Amino acid sequence: MPRPTGEQRADERETTMAQKPVIEAVDRALALLDALAGVGPAGASLADLAEQADVNKSTAYRALSTLRLRGFADQDDATGFYRLGTAAYELGDRSYSPQNLTQALHPALVTLSRAAQELVHLGVVSGDQVLYVDKVEPERSIRVSSSVGQLVPVASTAMGRALLAARNVPDELLGGYLNELPASRRVSLERLRTAVHQARGRGYAVELGENEPDVACIGTAIMRGTVAVAALSVTALEARMTDARQQELAGLVVREVEPLLPQGLSLLPSLHGSAGG
Repeated sequence: MPRPTGEQRADERETTMAQKPVIEAVDRALALLDALAGVGPAGASLADLAEQADVNKSTAYRALSTLRLRGFADQDDATGFYRLGTAAYELGDRSYSPQNLTQALHPALVTLSRAAQELVHLGVVSGDQVLYVDKVEPERSIRVSSSVGQLVPVASTAMGRALLAARNVPDELLGGYLNELPASRRVSLERLRTAVHQARGRGYAVELGENEPDVACIGTAIMRGTVAVAALSVTALEARMTDARQQELAGLVVREVEPLLPQGLSLLPSLHGSAGG
């Protein structure tokens, strides 16, 4: 879809301003932020940004100077071009902190647990481990030693393997995730590679009794654009985690979780192809 011209954006803003009260200085600063995001790391000149934001150069200069002071804009000393500042990137990253993700995704975890009648976890990467940040238990009990705040190995968990797959970690680096693996959780490099490759193809990873005896999980990544920000898993007794059940659970994730994801988050597209009935 072609990017709207400066004239089109100006018309849209005029329509919005006619409908709702607008503080012009804030509106201009936001228009410049949008322009900065559009030009990317290379940046753009003051004149180009002023044209894109549909403001005059003196107004753009004052607004960009203020944005620079707050860290939302940066200027190249050599070219004079402006680009998005670190504060703008950090603002987006902070909205996807573990605490915020937990609050935003908890309703989806509850819905999935009820639909599957299984234990559901939410986790994020912490070094070479996965940190449990949320947990929803089903009505029927399942003996699993897990708690919010617990760290579990990336290599032996479905969530960890899903995150490795979604982050496209090269094969030659996978062995590093085995270094700190407890002796009780024996996973070979070949097994880890196979699990990660399978996860890339079908959108979810599987762990069968490798993290805890007699317990199995499927896990999938939650994406922000092309970046994996978290993972969720569905846990069941290993005896119940047949191939058919794995596909059924993948289908439940698509049907129950995807509609409840906050704006900006998504599931891996390959998960849809693996979802069973």
